[in-house]
Amino acid sequence: MHTDTTTPARRSGTADGGQPLGTPLPKSPHAVSVSLPRWADVVAYEEKNPETMARLQVGYPRFLVHHRVLELARHLAPHAEVCLPFPSPTVAQRCADYVFARSGVRTTVTAGNGAWAVSGGEPARNALKEFWQHTGLVVSSRQADALLAGRKGKWDRDPAAALRARLAELYDCRPQDVFLAPSGMAAQFAALRAANARRPGQRTVQLGFPYVDTLKLQQRFGAGGVLLHDLSRMEQDLRQALDRESFAACFAEIPGNPLLGSADLGRISPILRDKRVPLVADDVVATPANIDLARHADLVATSLTKFISGSGDVMAGAVICNAHSPLHDELRPILEANHEELLWPEDAARVEELARDFPERMRRHNESGLIIAERLRAHPAIERVWYPKWEFSDSYETVRRRKGGWGALITFLPRNAPHTAPAIYDRLPVCKGPSLGTVFTLACPFTLLAHYTELDWAEACGVPRHLIRLSVGLEEVEELWGKIESSLASAP
Repeated sequence: MHTDTTTPARRSGTADGGQPLGTPLPKSPHAVSVSLPRWADVVAYEEKNPETMARLQVGYPRFLVHHRVLELARHLAPHAEVCLPFPSPTVAQRCADYVFARSGVRTTVTAGNGAWAVSGGEPARNALKEFWQHTGLVVSSRQADALLAGRKGKWDRDPAAALRARLAELYDCRPQDVFLAPSGMAAQFAALRAANARRPGQRTVQLGFPYVDTLKLQQRFGAGGVLLHDLSRMEQDLRQALDRESFAACFAEIPGNPLLGSADLGRISPILRDKRVPLVADDVVATPANIDLARHADLVATSLTKFISGSGDVMAGAVICNAHSPLHDELRPILEANHEELLWPEDAARVEELARDFPERMRRHNESGLIIAERLRAHPAIERVWYPKWEFSDSYETVRRRKGGWGALITFLPRNAPHTAPAIYDRLPVCKGPSLGTVFTLACPFTLLAHYTELDWAEACGVPRHLIRLSVGLEEVEELWGKIESSLASAP
């Protein structure tokens, strides 16, 4: 199977802005984003308005289960009130155990068609969806298609091995130190499980305000997660936390999402290594093209769904066990002992093919991202812009490669945001929906999408509810800026 990654749309990043509500982004049966063109659409989506939900053809697969995956679930357990399929019996049983622990409800594990269904009554629904969302151990839409058709595909070579080799080049590591996963959150879960196995019963620490599921994963699937969100006092807070207790691991996003600041790994890593506490770093926003974590991180848990693929139509993740880490010889055997090759071969092949032009794509993302960030920062309608070049920049510079950039993710807050942000978002003539890292520009009101039920808590951590996050694509930058500027010019 081959997909042309050099089409004009892929080279230029062109994509139609202003897509109708519910349209897949991109126009693919395997799209991982969905058009939410108005601020009110995002609110309606979060409140699960029936009319809005009925119009969504797809969604981000961990949050809105793909219709083909639901069809596979119905095939496996046709009479169940609730059911989700999983890619292995081990994962299915782990899910069933989680559902029982969270809800007291017993579920049934059923095998068939190469998948394993966890099914039960309505009381199991919330915990079942929590497991699917937080662990990311999902059945992909490509996998569901294949299993429903009774096929597994024929390959000239092992797609997983080819993808590991491709990632080893990007991370300057050995292929055997790359562990693939069906999503970025599944990679985070694999890292957490390794840390839990090494130090059972010990909590973990999150450094900096995290992506929503990263902290939820630690809180619900570990011994508990401690959030240290203030980057300005991170070293002091971490030392105090380590004086109080021993931790299984520290998690950090370099840079964070959506505030795009970074913990200072040059100062923090020695503290952790003195205590032999692993540092699990997430480089999704910066990517290995821009930063090098080899001197600081023990594990890198990343999403391949975003910039490395760029297409917005495939889910995958990976854990890189850093050979330069003093904990490598402890952590790698644990990862290997717990690893299952759950990334579906068609998804692995798709990512490997797309990743071939990733370095060149990322160079162009960097160039456009910096231009747009600087212009937003200078615009009179904007109160603040968050971008790695300016947010705790010394910390980012510690890990930035000599020829690396600052990426293409920008977060901004308009002036008088409660009144202006919804109008600006509604007028933005670009694609609007969840996810990031696509070759086409993608905007979203991030705090609403990620923290709708905890907006006050997010604001207490310094994350305003009216933020707009912009993932800058590969469109011609002057044309893109013209679209953005037009949405700002008439801000009330």
